[in-house]
Amino acid sequence: MAEPLSYRDAGVDIDAGDALVEAIKPFARRTMREEVLAGLGGFGALCAIPKKYREPILVSGTDGVGTKLKLAFQLNRHGTVGIDLVAMSVNDVLVQGAEPLFFLDYFACGKLDKAVATQVIKGVAQGCEEAGCALIGGETAEMPGMYPPGEYDLAGFCVGVVERSRIVDGRTIHPGDVLLGLASSGAHSNGYSLIRRILGDTQIGSETADALMEPTRIYVKPLLKLMAALPVKGMAHITGGGLVGNVPRMLPKGTRAEIQAKSWPRPELFNWLQREGSVAEAEMHRVFNCGIGMVVALAKGDAVQAMELLRAEGELAYEIGSVEYTPSGEPEAVVL
Repeated sequence: MAEPLSYRDAGVDIDAGDALVEAIKPFARRTMREEVLAGLGGFGALCAIPKKYREPILVSGTDGVGTKLKLAFQLNRHGTVGIDLVAMSVNDVLVQGAEPLFFLDYFACGKLDKAVATQVIKGVAQGCEEAGCALIGGETAEMPGMYPPGEYDLAGFCVGVVERSRIVDGRTIHPGDVLLGLASSGAHSNGYSLIRRILGDTQIGSETADALMEPTRIYVKPLLKLMAALPVKGMAHITGGGLVGNVPRMLPKGTRAEIQAKSWPRPELFNWLQREGSVAEAEMHRVFNCGIGMVVALAKGDAVQAMELLRAEGELAYEIGSVEYTPSGEPEAVVL
C-alpha cells in the first residue's frame, strides 16, 4: 500500500507557518496601542476606537508593493518592503485627515521560507511603529504552484479614524492657496515596471540598489502635528500617476495645480533614470514622484509656519506651487 499523504507532502508546512507566527509576535507586540483588545492568534483582532473622538469616522485603505518586489527577489533584500507596504496604505488614509489605527498584512508564497518571511514582517512592524498604528493581524498563505520559487506577494490593509469635523477633503481649497511638497525618500513603490525596463540586464551596484530599495517615507506623525496646529485644506499622496495624476484628486472643480519644477531639488536617482531610459519630462511627472512624496494645500498665510513646523519634525518641505482657476477642459495639474 502507498504511504498515506500529508499536507506537507502536498507542499504546505503547517509547522513552518506556526513557527513564523511565533517569530513575528515580538515585532507585532511593539506596535500595540491601548485600544487593541486582542491581537495575533485569534480568528479576528479586536480594537476599540480612541476615546478622544466625539464623532469618529473610520477611514480604510489597502495597497501592495507592486513590482518593486521583483527587485527585492533579484537583490535578495527583504527587510524594507514591509515598510513600503505599510507606507502605501497609511499615507493614503492620512490624506483624509485620519490617524492610522491598525494594520493587517497578507503574505502569500509558494513555499514558506521562515527567514525571508520574518524579515518581511519585521519590516511591516517597523512601518507600523513609524506610523503609530498597531499590527493586529494578518494572513500567511502557503500555496504550492501559485508562485515561482523564491517569490512572494504582499498586500496590506489599514483602518484609521478622524473626527467628522476635521475630515480633510479639499472642499475649502481655492485659487491662491499654496502647495507645499514634502520630500520623498526615492521612488517609493511606484514606477518600478518602468524602472526594471530601464535597468534591463544591467548589473545593479550596491549604491544603485540602496537608492532603488529605499523604503517609502511615512508622513503620518509630522502631518498629524501639522493638522493639529494649522488648517490643512487638502493633501495628496504622490503614488502611481505621479504629481500630475495625484494632486488633482484633492482639488475642487474649476481649479488646477501649477507646480514649479525648479522649486525643489530633484534627487539624482530620477535624473539617472531619465537619462538611462530617455524618458520624456512629461512622462517623468506622470510616472514618478520626482522627489515629492506628499503635497499639502494651505492658505498662503500659513505656508511659512507650516514649513517651519514640518522641518522641525524632520521633513524637507518646499513651496512648490499654487492653486489657480482653470478653464473647462484644461489640465488639472501642470508642471512648469
